[in-house]
Amino acid sequence: MKNDLRKGLIVGGSVLFIAAFSIIGCSSDTVSEIIEDANLSEIIDDAINAPESTLTQELKDSIAYMYSEESLAYDVYTNIYKLQPIDELEQIAVGSEAEHIDAVNRLAIKYDLNMTQYPDTDVSYSIEGIGDGHYPIEHIQELYELLYDKGIQSPQDALEVGCMVEVVDIVDLNEFIEMADEADASDVLQVFTSLRDGSYNHYWAFDTGLKDMGISEGCCVLEPALGFDFCQPDYPQK
Repeated sequence: MKNDLRKGLIVGGSVLFIAAFSIIGCSSDTVSEIIEDANLSEIIDDAINAPESTLTQELKDSIAYMYSEESLAYDVYTNIYKLQPIDELEQIAVGSEAEHIDAVNRLAIKYDLNMTQYPDTDVSYSIEGIGDGHYPIEHIQELYELLYDKGIQSPQDALEVGCMVEVVDIVDLNEFIEMADEADASDVLQVFTSLRDGSYNHYWAFDTGLKDMGISEGCCVLEPALGFDFCQPDYPQK
């Protein structure tokens, strides 16, 4: 992701079109069932309480990077929700993304990493000033602005932004999970794998939301953009 975004934010096809659809939302119970991140707190507690791993600088940077990226997910969903009040946005932000931010933050505290001066993570721990649309990583800042501008246009755009955010998260987490596995950093591996499992659930929640409003392709209605393919029928489902 990082290299693709540095090359520029290029949006193609129908990614930024405005659609005048009215939302036909899932019930709260249905959404909650789709997005539930089972046993996340217990998994994170086990990882944080495990002995410290020996982290490479790349792994330290990956923790800082994911803190900003998880913050982006929470912020873009909650801020779009103010203009496009769709159940999936609020429930995923409040019910899951807030926990994901906390999980990465606890890793940062465990290893005394600074989240605010990426990639200078070896400065003492701090998260000051990150969030609500403000991030220390330039391409995450640019991504937030692009996604917010799209998501506020219509209910369909808001749900499509959810598909996009989760694919970007999964692509980055795949890279960082491989890195943690190679370094035998079991605690980081455990946290990142749990975040990815949550992102799979969120992707399918947004896909279902689109289908419920009559978009039969779900997330696959999106054209490839930003170097990503947002149509991912092979993602695991509960």
